Amino acid sequence: MSALYQHGTGDILVERKDNGVLLITFNRPERYNAFTLPMFEEMNRIWADVERDDQTRVVVVTGAGKAFCTGMDVAQPDPTHEDALAIMETERKRTSTILRIEKPIISAINGPAVGYGLSTALLADISIAADDAVLIEGHTKVGVTAGDHAALIWPLLVGMAKTKYYVLTSEKLSGAEAERMGLVSLSVPREQVLPRALEVASQLARGSQQALRFTKRALNTWLTNAVPQHELSTALETLDFASADYAEARQAFREKRPVDFPSARNAGAPAK
Repeated sequence: MSALYQHGTGDILVERKDNGVLLITFNRPERYNAFTLPMFEEMNRIWADVERDDQTRVVVVTGAGKAFCTGMDVAQPDPTHEDALAIMETERKRTSTILRIEKPIISAINGPAVGYGLSTALLADISIAADDAVLIEGHTKVGVTAGDHAALIWPLLVGMAKTKYYVLTSEKLSGAEAERMGLVSLSVPREQVLPRALEVASQLARGSQQALRFTKRALNTWLTNAVPQHELSTALETLDFASADYAEARQAFREKRPVDFPSARNAGAPAK
């Protein structure tokens, strides 16, 4: 596959399909496709390749196995301050690149999508979820600001009232509920998710590429105008990586016990 997409170790697969459709698959099924730190930068380089790839007309993103992507792998070592800053910069570049790519992007949400995974799913132009897929914003559950995408895309999709409820509580949604709310484009039975996404991709790949790309460019001005909110939320999330709340959440996960946030024990004062 030319010099493009030659970045990784197999944790993210890239495959050319017919009619200029490119299939990207998160490929850590044993970890529900949770991202390691190197995968964030790898995915960033893949999006940059997509932007300059003349052979690709439409992109489909999905996950291997039972999940779409469950965010950052909390089983890996705690990120250092330098790691957190690198993630923030990677996220800034990722979002700006996705919004700049004029080729349609379709997410095939075949299973749980949490944090970064939900961000990828919802920033796609068309999102197709399994009826029973579990969607969780998730950031506040681990003591960090919802910085991947929530301030940018949720209010446009479902309004501020629903956004605040689901983003603040991290309450889970099924794919069917998400479709009813307008959070995703379609929900279908699980076994139909990828075939339906590829069917839509093929349809778009046969359409007027100029009309599709110009239409996406025009619609994405709603998002590009909101980029400052996204960058603020991402910066605040990065600060939270150094907090006692985040450290406690990771330790609780490893010990398989409820989280006891330090900031919740101190009359609501921010954790230091």
